[in-house]
Amino acid sequence: MATGEVHSQCAGYTLSLVNHGVPEELIEGLKANTVEFFNKPLEEKMVYKQDNDGTLQGYGQAFVLSEEQKLDWSDMFYVMTRPVALRNMKFWPTSPSTFRDNIDRYSLELTEVASCLWLYIATNLGVAPEVFAQLFKDHPQGMRFNYYPPCPEADKVIGISPHSDATGFSILLQINDVQGLQIRKDGEWISVSALPNAFIVNLGDITEVLSNGIYKSIEHRVLINTEHPRITLVAFHGPHNSLILQPLPEVVRDGKLNYGSMSYQEFMKALFNKKLEGKSIIEKLKL
Repeated sequence: MATGEVHSQCAGYTLSLVNHGVPEELIEGLKANTVEFFNKPLEEKMVYKQDNDGTLQGYGQAFVLSEEQKLDWSDMFYVMTRPVALRNMKFWPTSPSTFRDNIDRYSLELTEVASCLWLYIATNLGVAPEVFAQLFKDHPQGMRFNYYPPCPEADKVIGISPHSDATGFSILLQINDVQGLQIRKDGEWISVSALPNAFIVNLGDITEVLSNGIYKSIEHRVLINTEHPRITLVAFHGPHNSLILQPLPEVVRDGKLNYGSMSYQEFMKALFNKKLEGKSIIEKLKL
């Protein structure tokens, strides 16, 4: 997005974004770092294990609420990247040696991509760009590195349960060439294939509510491959923490509100207090 013309292929509210301007050498370096990290012995990865403090930062799994629940077939490594003051460097791997620097550089590049996307969304909604700039000030951003191991009985497991992202939008980078992402459209699951070094952008629940439903968050899931692992990196771009989540006045047509109001902190608390389950959280906000 930093240079060149932007092209996209749309499937509902999922975009395949090319010509985004993020340097190819950075993307390739980050891909290599990610593969090397996940290939390390478990004891080396567990140096960065999660603290169970509710932030999800570190190596482990997400949305584990009980010992009885059926877990998603995946491992993940999550770090807060922006604002910089929220970074906890004990979760940032020191090996591979270039991993930290590449995460930092990639994080900065994506803030430019995100700024351009918010500008397009604001323009399309007829909202002043500075309104979105204020809602998403400081570019809150977290990165989740995903490893989906192969399973001979792939039809009996799920890589990640059906859900929509509780954020403004997410930007997915396919690390290897194993596909598996599906989106739900008109009640059917549709496979989405990533183009080489393109970004897949999924609009999230925050954008749906702010737009009063003009934009819809996309429900998606990940299927498992029988022979090969799938590896991805997802960057989540959310609003500032003090946001009161409700439709923007500029997009409310004829006074009809389609969603109620909730603080962003309460919205996230509701999300983390239950297992991923479709669009169940945002459905409770609908009027």
